[in-house]
Amino acid sequence: MARRRMVYEGKAKILYEGPEPGTLIQFFKDDTTAGNGEKHELVDGKGVLNNRLSEHFMTGLAGIGVPTHFIKRLNMREQLVRAVEMIPLEVVVRNVAAGSMSKRLGIEEGTALPRPIIEFYLKNDELGDPFVSEEHIIAFGWASQQDLDDMVSLALRVNDFMSGMMMGVGIKLVDFKIEIGRVFEGDFQRLIVADEISPDSCRLWDVETGQKLDKDVFRRELGDLSEAYTEVAKRLGVMPRQNGSTNGPKLVH
Repeated sequence: MARRRMVYEGKAKILYEGPEPGTLIQFFKDDTTAGNGEKHELVDGKGVLNNRLSEHFMTGLAGIGVPTHFIKRLNMREQLVRAVEMIPLEVVVRNVAAGSMSKRLGIEEGTALPRPIIEFYLKNDELGDPFVSEEHIIAFGWASQQDLDDMVSLALRVNDFMSGMMMGVGIKLVDFKIEIGRVFEGDFQRLIVADEISPDSCRLWDVETGQKLDKDVFRRELGDLSEAYTEVAKRLGVMPRQNGSTNGPKLVH
């Protein structure tokens, strides 16, 4: 079947023109990367899991009044989303010291932070997505002060929702990344959560054992990435727990 025109291809997703003006089709690939693409493998079924998990999170956020680009899931790998003007920043919310924060500041990984800390990173693969301050963002016109205030508000609401959801199934939300875009309604604009929310963009640790259930499994070669993502999906009820073996992911529709 002929595909629609490709608009953009990233490391883990492809965007195609949508069926209606102002829409896009977001396709989730099995490609898995780390180190800004230096490490790359195909993980069978990862795109299927991330598509379904991102739908689960985005739908939940919409249910509490957090605006997102998600419209509906189309099939196992594709979802229909609103076209937005992306702000060229990654917004990272940290609840526990881990990853680059631990390395950068010398804080032991696993140290609980006194409050959620929000960081901004410039989306630029050639520069390795560098950390930037609010002063940089405003000075170089990547976003306005009002945009920043709205982004912080959105990020904290996502954090509250995601932390509660994860804790309810025995998972600690260590940190996560979101991307935010602008939509225009007449003469007004508003900011909405875009891209995806999945184990690719979160750090998730089992509350009891500390087992990693996110892309660090791939980054640090800690086991089978598909099994880790499947465990998250099972706990959230996205994928049923079954007795006996199964062949590949079987998702709840």
